[in-house]
Amino acid sequence: MNGPHDLGGAQGFGPIAPQDDELRFHEAWERRAFALTLAMGASGAWNLDQARSARESLPPALYLSSSYYQIWFEALERLLEARGLTRMQPGGSMPPRVLKAADVPAVLARGGPTERPPTVLARFAAGDPVRARIMHPSGHTRLPRYLRGHVGQVEAVRGMHVYPDTHAAGDGEQPCWLYTVRFDAKTLWGADTTAASVHVDCWEPYLEPVSA
Repeated sequence: MNGPHDLGGAQGFGPIAPQDDELRFHEAWERRAFALTLAMGASGAWNLDQARSARESLPPALYLSSSYYQIWFEALERLLEARGLTRMQPGGSMPPRVLKAADVPAVLARGGPTERPPTVLARFAAGDPVRARIMHPSGHTRLPRYLRGHVGQVEAVRGMHVYPDTHAAGDGEQPCWLYTVRFDAKTLWGADTTAASVHVDCWEPYLEPVSA
């Protein structure tokens, strides 16, 4: 989807100024919002890409006016309501799994690997020129808007991974080859940019070959 989160190259938002001593959490509620989101993610009520989609599909005015963890919390509320997991809903159901406190370290250490065994040959190889497809899906996608239609070069082949577009839609993992693609920044944003290049991980359905 073309949502408010897709801000690469958008003007008017100012530069990103990371701080070396930036705190992970600025308020106690942020820590709790993060913990609740992880706990419910481990419950199996939704997958990672559905959680990302919920955050990125928030109304633009709400998304752009919210802090990082406010966005997480707003999305968590919507996911809970959509699946009947809120206490205030009559007949609310229990999640498929419950993450117990004693299991948290092991669950966090295991993470959620997305790589899957190869089932087909990769279409592209390192060094190949590729073009990011021009696409405007109504659902979730990880292809940034500012890349679409531009030519880059494959720098690495990363194996087959869960395809987020179908995973978020509830249509299964449908693993696809994943590539790291380098794009020249000036071709994306013109001569005024201060960046040299942009490296983006792109799933195979996002790319098409460039004719010689």
